[in-house]
Amino acid sequence: MPLSTRRRGAAPTIGSNKGSSGVRALVVCAVLSVALFTLSCQTGETGPLGAVRGAFQTVTTPVRYLGATITAPLQGLGNVFANLTADQETLSELRDENERLRTENAQLTESAQSATRLQELLDLQDTYSLQSSAARIISGSTDSWSSTVTLDKGTSSGLTAGMPVMSAAGVIGQIVSCGPTSSTVRLLSDESSSISCMVQSSRAQGMLTGSASGEVRLTLVSSSQEVAVGDVVVTSGLGGVFPKGLPVGEVTSVESNPGDVYLDIVVELYAHPETSEEVLVITSLTEGQQATAEDIAEADAQERSESQSGADGTEGTDGEQDGEGTDASQTTDEGQE
Repeated sequence: MPLSTRRRGAAPTIGSNKGSSGVRALVVCAVLSVALFTLSCQTGETGPLGAVRGAFQTVTTPVRYLGATITAPLQGLGNVFANLTADQETLSELRDENERLRTENAQLTESAQSATRLQELLDLQDTYSLQSSAARIISGSTDSWSSTVTLDKGTSSGLTAGMPVMSAAGVIGQIVSCGPTSSTVRLLSDESSSISCMVQSSRAQGMLTGSASGEVRLTLVSSSQEVAVGDVVVTSGLGGVFPKGLPVGEVTSVESNPGDVYLDIVVELYAHPETSEEVLVITSLTEGQQATAEDIAEADAQERSESQSGADGTEGTDGEQDGEGTDASQTTDEGQE
């Protein structure tokens, strides 16, 4: 009995010693940690602890790179596995969202381009002080014998045959027939088209005519006139149909053979209806947009010069210029019929 009693009494003593030893170790570690932290703060990277830390980082850097290299493919496989295990509903939602965003982007791009084109027309209208109405090209020629386009406006919008039509780049043509809600425009490249124009720099008068091949020429320009490649061709205002000074195109070729009365001038048009969507229809002319008495006198002087050279240019020119207004009236009659 005394022995058992002693053993039972000794057990708590041993546990108590172990517990106190653990507390003492904990206290010692805490004190060392505080001391090392304080020393590290005071010495910074230049102290012994900084040197030890730098050496440890140097030794372990290859290990870290190796670990990153090994785990990168695993992470990629994890992403692939996550995508493969995604439910069908989530994938369907993502596809729908992608299509929606793609559609919205196309709509925004189209709206921005349309706004840019309309702004160009407004700038053109302001620059030339045009009395005009905006319209949209809805179709091209319906046959291979003519070069025309169809507009989405007609007599119900105040349009009539004979009105000039232009895009932001330059003159396109002239309305030849009108319905209540649509109009047909004969393009400058059409072989039946003929409008009064002049070379902007030299003021040489002529008639801009189309052809079956689509090539456009400035005809009835005397060989005595100064015309060069690169010269700008504009409307002359003669005939009272097109406003004076509207851009038409640029001279790309000039030929004059010995004995020829007129120059052979090829013009590249500025406006390309196949790439145009919105246009301006010029509904009326202001006083400043018509040919002046000086312009008419200059044209007459050129015609007299051609007559003296033995050509009947006066008769041809008068007929062509008068034909501008006559063609418009005839077309109007056809539309009424």
